[in-house]
Amino acid sequence: MSAIQRAQTVSGDETPMVKTQRLTRRFGTQMAVDELTIAIQSGETFGLLGPNGAGKTTTLKMLTTLLRPTSGTAHVAGFDIVRQAADVRRVIGYVPQLISADGTLTGYENLLIFAKLYDIPRAQREQRVRDSLAFMDLTEAADKMVREYSGGMIRRLEIAQAVLHAPRVLFLDEPTVGLDPVARHVVWRHIEQLRVTQRITILLTTHYMEEAEALCQRLAFMHLGKIAALGTPDELKSSLGTDGATLDDVFAHYTGTQLDTGATYRETFRTRRTANRLG
Repeated sequence: MSAIQRAQTVSGDETPMVKTQRLTRRFGTQMAVDELTIAIQSGETFGLLGPNGAGKTTTLKMLTTLLRPTSGTAHVAGFDIVRQAADVRRVIGYVPQLISADGTLTGYENLLIFAKLYDIPRAQREQRVRDSLAFMDLTEAADKMVREYSGGMIRRLEIAQAVLHAPRVLFLDEPTVGLDPVARHVVWRHIEQLRVTQRITILLTTHYMEEAEALCQRLAFMHLGKIAALGTPDELKSSLGTDGATLDDVFAHYTGTQLDTGATYRETFRTRRTANRLG
């Protein structure tokens, strides 16, 4: 196995914020995630890339305690995802690909509901909600119905919901799917602010190589449930030994597929439905 394929760790005694050891998930005879071993450090944005069916979303579901692993172990912020699932849920935020904000409520009302769900003390709720709206540049839209928001505003609101309780780790599943390029870059800016100003560790999945390169300090390319390559964007491009190599080239090399392979009917329907609701 090459150096690029091995999980890298930061020197010193710092404990990884997310650590998996041979994490595995099967669905019957189908292997979705195959002995995944990674370590993500505090304050890092780490990207999981790969073709549809590679195991990215299944990995996120296990790490967020939504899906129990078949075997192997994983810890998030020091908590075991199986034995200490409730503790894990208290220290994470999660933004799924499908829309989670309620369009029949205002942005403020959406966040207030989440503040109650997260058991934020009553005396702190108002300020915490207002601060989150301001951080995501949504103050002026706070009292508008979310169904009137643009796609980018909805995504920013959903991220605000996920970080309202000051989580240590944020999981983002295709955070900018369905957004136009301008809205996508605005969301990128806010994600980077969370990492830099609040030291939130971020694990995201994406099919946008530009997004991965802009946001992630390290990337792992998954193929058939396994890590095919892992490293910084520059390390991964250099590993091909070709001048001018891009992450698209890395994707094709390590997964054996072109980036635009096409999704299944169900995946295409879900993505287009999300894009339509965001657009």
